[in-house]
Amino acid sequence: MIDARQRNTALLVAGCFFMENLDGTIVVTAAPDIGRSLAVSATAVGVLVTAYVLTLAVLIPLSGWLTHRYGNRKVFLSAIAVFTLASLGCAASDSLAELVALRVLQAAGGAMMVPVGRLIVVARAEKQDLMRAISYTVWPGLLAPVIAPLAGGLLTTYASWHWLFLINIPLGIVAFGVAWRLIENTGAGTPPPLDWVGVLLTCTGLAGVTYTADLVAQGTAPWITVTACAAGSFALLGAAVWHLLRTPYPLVALRTLRVATFRAAQLGGFLFWLVVGAVPFLLPLMFQTAFGWSAVKSGALVLCVFVGNVGIKPATIPLTNRFGFKPLLVAATLAVALSTVGLGLTTAATALPVIVVLALISGVARSVALSSYSNITFSDIAPAQLRDANTLGATTTQLAAGLAIAVATVALRLGGPLGRLLPGPQTGSTAYTVAFGLLALAALAATVSALRLSSQAGDTVRSSRPAAAAVPAAPGD
Repeated sequence: MIDARQRNTALLVAGCFFMENLDGTIVVTAAPDIGRSLAVSATAVGVLVTAYVLTLAVLIPLSGWLTHRYGNRKVFLSAIAVFTLASLGCAASDSLAELVALRVLQAAGGAMMVPVGRLIVVARAEKQDLMRAISYTVWPGLLAPVIAPLAGGLLTTYASWHWLFLINIPLGIVAFGVAWRLIENTGAGTPPPLDWVGVLLTCTGLAGVTYTADLVAQGTAPWITVTACAAGSFALLGAAVWHLLRTPYPLVALRTLRVATFRAAQLGGFLFWLVVGAVPFLLPLMFQTAFGWSAVKSGALVLCVFVGNVGIKPATIPLTNRFGFKPLLVAATLAVALSTVGLGLTTAATALPVIVVLALISGVARSVALSSYSNITFSDIAPAQLRDANTLGATTTQLAAGLAIAVATVALRLGGPLGRLLPGPQTGSTAYTVAFGLLALAALAATVSALRLSSQAGDTVRSSRPAAAAVPAAPGD
């Protein structure tokens, strides 16, 4: 069993994860107010989101080397301090350039805060306690994308846009104080030489892909520019893969992908995170633009996804212990695909209870799948590989989060021409129906990946394992 210190550390990391995730998108709903306050257009404010996700994509791969050089405690405390102080600076900004610069600094803190925090949690947990330890850190990733639009709207309406950042100050102070007491300075030592070629290729390639995704989401750049950015970015990432597999001290150790469960978690988890980030973006758009509903009504319905997330959370570990990872991942990803199609088929005339049930099912399945992916990620990773696996896993997750909105935008744009191929009259929600269908295909691709798992995958972290499992039960199981 995990002790009180481990539980409190996991909850601390969960809070930090929530702050970092929430700040990624919460400013979107406040764009008009920020624009008026800073005397710029609302579209220009979109650079705040771009700068944030770009910085995260660039700096997260460095987290592993920094913890090796300076230790978990120093990096984690510094990250919380930077994030909190930068949030204060964002609230005090009186020009867009100043706000963008401080958003970059804020993201730099977030890029170290979350992956380092997760490494601390995973490194201290025994295999049989890993699921329970990680379960505390999963819910913020589910919660933040769902409540960000509603929270941003409420704060902007009843306070001001400055409170989007000011709410981080008390949270950051509490987190710093708790971390000061809980986090031990482990992991410091003499690191291998920093892989500067890997830094250049990997970080520039990730930045390019994230920027390309933002260009696609904005929809204002010429397609030749978007194509050139995409081609250049993927060429850099291809060169990065070639380099990382051959250098003795890579920035990101791709060799960890040789572990079957870790590889499956990265591939399936990447596809699934795209859907998780895209659906909460498209749902309120459909409710407001196609159905004509108010922001409050649409936000309340989207929150049903979160109710499903929370409602199933206490049962995720017992379900995993009872059925194993493969059956749960197959069922959960398939349920997300079906509920996504169902939500896409709704109209303004659909009975609200039907929409609520679909949202609840989606939330339940999202929670089960993401918990399973998080737990199976480290199930067969040796202690010596934890740092490398954590860095690669955090990079993959952030890349998926950065691409999710662009994927949703592209799916919605394809919904127009593809919708005309469907039988029956076209309506204002036809494009959304097609878009949700395309997202469901991504979830089904995750289902296919889950079907390829071994039936014993992840059994090393289950407390109730089949007697025939290859790995013997841990003492006390």
